[in-house]
Amino acid sequence: MRMRPFGNSGVRLSALGLGCMGMSGAYGPADERASLRTIDAALEAGINLLDTGDFYGHGHNELLIGRALKERRDKVFLQVKFGALRAPNGAFIGFDARPAAVKSALAYTLVRLGTDYVDLYQPARVDPHVPIEDTVGAIGELVSAGLVRHVGLSEASADTIRRAHREHPVTAVQMEYSLMSRGVEHEVLPVLRELGCALTAYGVLSRGLIGGKVGQHGNDDIRHRMPRFSAENLGRNLKLVEALAAIATARGLTPAQIALAWVGARGDDVFPLIGTRTAAHLEEALAASDLVLETGELARIERAVPAGAVAGERYPPSLMAELDSER
Repeated sequence: MRMRPFGNSGVRLSALGLGCMGMSGAYGPADERASLRTIDAALEAGINLLDTGDFYGHGHNELLIGRALKERRDKVFLQVKFGALRAPNGAFIGFDARPAAVKSALAYTLVRLGTDYVDLYQPARVDPHVPIEDTVGAIGELVSAGLVRHVGLSEASADTIRRAHREHPVTAVQMEYSLMSRGVEHEVLPVLRELGCALTAYGVLSRGLIGGKVGQHGNDDIRHRMPRFSAENLGRNLKLVEALAAIATARGLTPAQIALAWVGARGDDVFPLIGTRTAAHLEEALAASDLVLETGELARIERAVPAGAVAGERYPPSLMAELDSER
């Protein structure tokens, strides 16, 4: 596994990270034993970047990771998102990034993970009711206390990233980035490079639209609410995937592998997160980790899936309106 400098952290992390959200019900029921085997396989392959959130499965994801990392916590860089408020039925009911909430959330996270520190702590969204300086300032206090190593953000605009960085150095920002979601390239990625921050890219396969099994999604699967999977948009988007598949087949690859390799080729400061629940899908992704795409291939890929060609937004309108990165 190739290792890369992770922003301004002073540490080197695997070129691929493991996104663990799907192991806690986001895409329907998940098998805990299979999830634990997937984490084991990722660590054995050299992946040392794990991404989670305290609201994934109402804390289930952190408990799962805590079990997986017993006796080997020091081998892994854990980045944790916080702030999302959820009702008992799973509904998202708000966001809280006040300084007191930041510190309270971390206290519970440390217990669930069974650790005494988090490597990178980041609000999952920017709280519109709390100045980013207050949120990041609180994380900075946790850094001073030795409970957090680095400050991160997620779905933040270029202006917000600059403001946060002035309050406390930001090490990394998490954004959706794929062939079908390229908005980060306009303003956010240039600012990250100016400030020396890393980008952790989620949704690199567009929630399974690229290379996944696309069908009817139940109410317990977040994709049934996502516009790109709606009846009016799915057909058009699958035609893009078909065009990508033709390029992949010519290389003896799958569409998922070539899409993942494309994100990995965006720069050594971009860390794709593999969001998988099974060791088999992890193995498929790992096979693309050393794939080198030549300039001509990159151009063909981008002609097959042009920027802005995807039908439908990343999230429903109400959630898009809440994204600071989209303002």
